[in-house]
Amino acid sequence: MPMKMSRGEKIAQYVIVTLLALLCVSVLYPFLYMLAISLNDGADAAKGGVYLWPRNFTLINYEIVLGNETIRNSYLITIGRTVIGTFGGLLVTLLVAFGLSYRGLPLRSTILGYILLTMLFNGGLVPFYIQLNHLGLINTFWVYILPGLFSVWNMFVMLKFIQGIPEALVESAELDGAGPVRILMQIIIPLSKPMLAALGLFTAVGHWNDWFAGAFFVTKQNLIPVQTFLQQLLAASDLSAVLGSNSNQEALARGSQLQNITLMSIKMAVVMVSALPILCVYPFLQKYFVKGVLVGSVKG
Repeated sequence: MPMKMSRGEKIAQYVIVTLLALLCVSVLYPFLYMLAISLNDGADAAKGGVYLWPRNFTLINYEIVLGNETIRNSYLITIGRTVIGTFGGLLVTLLVAFGLSYRGLPLRSTILGYILLTMLFNGGLVPFYIQLNHLGLINTFWVYILPGLFSVWNMFVMLKFIQGIPEALVESAELDGAGPVRILMQIIIPLSKPMLAALGLFTAVGHWNDWFAGAFFVTKQNLIPVQTFLQQLLAASDLSAVLGSNSNQEALARGSQLQNITLMSIKMAVVMVSALPILCVYPFLQKYFVKGVLVGSVKG
C-alpha cells in the first residue's frame, strides 16, 4: 500500500514539477519559434507577432534551402563525417582502452602518462594547422575524420568501464583458451554496449555540430559541412550567398514568392534542417545513453 505523502512533500512535489515544466518550456520554445518563422512567409514574419505557429503558412523557405546544391552537398559531407567519424572514433577508443586495461602491459604507466599530458597541454591552432598541412589533410574530407579519431577523455571513460568488468570473466575465458581478440568480441563489446552508445552519441553530436574545421581547414565550398554553411549564412548580410546558385533558379521562377523571402526566414529554415536529424536520432539511443552515463554510479 503506497505511503501517504505529507502536505510538505506534496508542496515540494508540485514545486519540482512546476520547475521542470518551466525548464521544458524554456528548452522547447526556441525550437518552436524557429519552426514557426521557417514555415511563415518571410515578409509577414518580419512584421513581428509570430511566436509559436506560422501566421501565413508557406513551404517556400524549405524549397529554397533544400533546392540549394551547396546545402545538399553540405548535408552529404556532414552525414559522411558523422557516420565514419563516430564508428572510427569508437573503434580506436575501444581498442586503446582495451589494450591499456591489461595491467601487465609493458610501459603501461608511461603510456598513460603521455596520453594524460595531451589533455593538459597542446601546441595551439597555428602548429596544428601546419601539421595538418604537412600531412596533406587541408582541403580534404579526411581533415574532419583523422584528427578526431582518438579522444583522450573518451578513452579514459572507456578504460574505467572496462576495468569495472569482473576480472573473473576475462580469466575464465583465458583459461578456456580465448585470445585477446575473442575476449574483446565476446566479452568486452557485449558488456560495453551502454557505454559505447553514450560515447557514440557524444561523438556523433560533436561531428554533426562542428563548424570550426570547415571554416578554418577547408576553403573549397563543395567540402564544407552544413554547420559551416550555417555559420556563413548567419554572417551574411543579404540573400545573394544563398540564392545566387543556379540550382535555385527553378524555385525562384515564382517571382511573386521570391519577394516575400527574407534572410531571417532562410536562416531559420537552415537551422531547422541542420538540427532536426540529430534530434530524431536521440530517442533511439536514450535508454542506452542514460544507462551508460549512470554506469558505475551505483555499486552493489
